[in-house]
Amino acid sequence: MRNIADTLARMARAGAPTPRDIAPSRLTPLIEFGTNPGALLGHSYVPKDLPPGAALVVVLHGCTQTAAGYDHGSGWSKLADRAGFALLFPEQTRANNPNLCFNWFASEDTAQAGGEAESIAQMTETMIARHGLDRSRVYVTGLSAGGAMTVAMLATRPDLFAGGAVIGGLAYGTATGVSQALDRMRGHGDTSDVALADAVRSGSRGHDGRWPTLAIWHGGADATVSVANADTIARQWRGIHGVDATAVRTERVGTAVHRLGAAGPFMLDVGISSTAVIAKSWGLVAAAKAETAAKPAPVERVAKIAIPVSPKPKPKPAPKPRADAPTGIQATIENALRAAGLMR
Repeated sequence: MRNIADTLARMARAGAPTPRDIAPSRLTPLIEFGTNPGALLGHSYVPKDLPPGAALVVVLHGCTQTAAGYDHGSGWSKLADRAGFALLFPEQTRANNPNLCFNWFASEDTAQAGGEAESIAQMTETMIARHGLDRSRVYVTGLSAGGAMTVAMLATRPDLFAGGAVIGGLAYGTATGVSQALDRMRGHGDTSDVALADAVRSGSRGHDGRWPTLAIWHGGADATVSVANADTIARQWRGIHGVDATAVRTERVGTAVHRLGAAGPFMLDVGISSTAVIAKSWGLVAAAKAETAAKPAPVERVAKIAIPVSPKPKPKPAPKPRADAPTGIQATIENALRAAGLMR
């Protein structure tokens, strides 16, 4: 998988088109949203006949991705059409980061004032005011570097967001610089629960109100961001919410039955739609709609979402694969790459 990841990174650095860039955009550029100290781009999606006081979801893409490409793969705008909420898609530029990663590891970009975090907050405030949205129902979600920036937004602006959902992300305030970022991605450099919670409190500058809720998604097959980071995020926010570490409940989640997004190198079909489940948890979509909303779930380089599913009826025996044919996760990845035109 390292060769595939390196190839995608080289494509991004060279500015070569990827499947995410080629997909037609459903988004509208967001202009005049503030001083924009982080020099980010912004895009929005507002369904026709959006009801007054609708909710807002801020969606942060992963490395090498674009806002339109992430929307195409995750299906957020299609779900917004069905359920009636607005969307904001901040977008990184190559001038800020050659691989289009949000700079979650740079302290100047993850503070309340200045940098990318403030630009995202300005875009959010603009969307609320411009479209008469419900300030109490503003949520943020993101993948990988976007997931790490999601945690940064919850830490620095807990007054702005009611909840967040992190997919393959990293804890707030645990890296300063590229070298530390790479160590954290590998799961190295752990710190105490107290220090983790203190980092969030420091980022919010003495916030004394309620804290946003948080959902954490990560897959055991992720070779880019170690699954150990999911536990680190959980430890960080358990301390913030005062949750007992022994209070654990395990549930099994059934598969989705209709397609909402589109498969690709970062969006593999693993039988569950993170978009639908996240939206349902925030009360943005009715249970019936969430159950029939679609897959796939976002992943980066390998399947990130690996959630147990309910037992299925025993299938009919399939033809035995050739001795040289890939199976399991390798076959899933290669099918996605072929669909994206990156592999014959």
